[in-house]
Amino acid sequence: MAIPQPLLLLCLLVSIAFPSHPRAVGSGLAPASSSPFDAALATLQTQIGHSFRAPDLLRRAMTHASYSRENGRALAVLGLAAAQSAAAIRSLSADHDATASAVARRAREAASEAACAAAGTSVGIPAIVRVAGGVNASADPVICGAFRALIGAVAVDANSTDTAGEVFWRLHVLTAASATAAM
Repeated sequence: MAIPQPLLLLCLLVSIAFPSHPRAVGSGLAPASSSPFDAALATLQTQIGHSFRAPDLLRRAMTHASYSRENGRALAVLGLAAAQSAAAIRSLSADHDATASAVARRAREAASEAACAAAGTSVGIPAIVRVAGGVNASADPVICGAFRALIGAVAVDANSTDTAGEVFWRLHVLTAASATAAM
């Protein structure tokens, strides 16, 4: 039995006007665990305390240059700047009389490859970041780059380096606290 044309047209219009899939019609929401990568990104957002309005930024941040031309390298540049800025502000807030060299040193140390790799490892970046075969996702430069890209992605998503700095410090402090507890 054939469906009458007006009824078929009505069903089509209703399905377009009221989509059932959360990603449909530009909702900006990622599907609930459509892949292990999406599930890992959802967990990462919870861990860092920032829910992305533009989840594609997070996807890009967790993509290494070896994996795709659409990767987090540019976001990492912004993330490094935001992390260093946050560290400089914190340094000067703690000591208004700090020398320029002391502030610069503290900013470099806080946003160093080792510090960023440690923070990235603590939130599970090695298990999340997408890399090409033959690239070690657990290597400090890879983890650090993805962590910095994550901070840059937060800055772009929130349109605020202040928000990115808050996420950076939250993760930096958690990493330092867990390292101290392990000793």
